[in-house]
Amino acid sequence: MSSIDPAHSAIQFSVRHMMFAKVRGRFGSWNADLSLEPDELVKSAVEATIDASSIDTGVADRDKHLRSADFLDVENYPQIRFKSTAVEKSGDKYRVKGDLTIRATTRPVTLEVETLGTGKDPWGNQRMGLAARASINRKDFGLSWNQALETGGVLVGEEIQVEIETEVVLSAA
Repeated sequence: MSSIDPAHSAIQFSVRHMMFAKVRGRFGSWNADLSLEPDELVKSAVEATIDASSIDTGVADRDKHLRSADFLDVENYPQIRFKSTAVEKSGDKYRVKGDLTIRATTRPVTLEVETLGTGKDPWGNQRMGLAARASINRKDFGLSWNQALETGGVLVGEEIQVEIETEVVLSAA
C-alpha cells in the first residue's frame, strides 16, 4: 500500500482577482487514500478528503469570507471530496478522471498528472513524485458570489487553477 507524505505534498489553487491579478492559496488539512500501481499507473485509484475550513490565502479576512456561505459554506459543507473513476495514459502523462464534490454538488473533473521520478530516500524507502493540475469553474459547484467592477469585469474570476504536488512512499524499508 502506498501513502502520501503530507510533509512533502500540497494542494494549492489560484484564481484571478479583478481580472488581472492572481490570488493563490492552499488547503492545510487533507488526506488521501491511494492505491498506486507504480508499474501500471492506469490501475491506480485515489480518494481524497479536504477540510474546507483549512483554506489559507494568507489574508485572514479573505479566508473568513471564503469559509462563509458566499463561497465554501464550511459550516454546512465541511469537506471537499475527490474520488477517481478512471486513470488513462496520455503520452508520457496520465489523466485521472473522477468526481469532485464541493457544497454537495458533484461534477466530473480530470486531473492532468505528470510523474516526476522515483528514488530511495536516506532511510531506504522508495518514493515517487507526482504533479497534478486541473481547471474548474467555481460556478459549477454553486460558488457564484461576485461583485461587478466599476471599470467592467468582476472581482473574482470563475476559473480556479488547482495544483497538487505529492511525494508518495511506495515501499517502506
